[in-house]
Amino acid sequence: MNIVLIRSAILYITVIFAVRLMGKRQLGELQPSELVITILVSNVATLVLEDLSIPLAIGIAPVLSLVCFEVIMSWIMLKFPKVRCIVSGRPKIIISDGKIDRRVMNSLRYSVDDLMTSLRGNDIFSLDEVQYAIVETTGSLSVMKKPVYDTPVRKDLNLNPKAVDPPRVIISDGRLLENSLENMNLTKYWLDRILKKKQIKVKDIFIMTADKTGNYYIVENNLKGKEKP
Repeated sequence: MNIVLIRSAILYITVIFAVRLMGKRQLGELQPSELVITILVSNVATLVLEDLSIPLAIGIAPVLSLVCFEVIMSWIMLKFPKVRCIVSGRPKIIISDGKIDRRVMNSLRYSVDDLMTSLRGNDIFSLDEVQYAIVETTGSLSVMKKPVYDTPVRKDLNLNPKAVDPPRVIISDGRLLENSLENMNLTKYWLDRILKKKQIKVKDIFIMTADKTGNYYIVENNLKGKEKP
């Protein structure tokens, strides 16, 4: 039993390290080569866990080798676009100037249900709103709305708001994050005044966020939110 636990822990650490080497991507954003490597790595790790007669080193070596192949292939695709097109394909335009290209949909085996599902994922419920739609190499759908349906931005309204930094978490689960407090140009004296005013302690706070202007938001451990008036 102990051997199984040790082998599992070592393989877990190895696979985590391998995934980190491949870079951060969500499952739906994987390129074909990355998806293949992910499946192979999981299968190799499973074999070593199921069959204790297989030496652990024989299981770790293929995992690291596969990841090295993926890193090398990623570098090659970065330097040689033609190779990238062969391995990952090209984005395909399935709606151009508001018109659906059925030939492209057929070549991708992209059904009407697939199209409507992807459009709803982009908060679009009517084909009439779409100017262009592109199926990316990851399988996701990128959509550009027609100007009449597009949401206006501040620039369209001749508004020029000042750029602001997003708030940061300065207390997490009863623990003060001093680096975040300093990055927001806030002091412990400022924090102590707020806590004294609210009559709470750091350990009583689940989450507290603050920005550089001193605006803050507090969620206590009782899950009741309190915001600066």
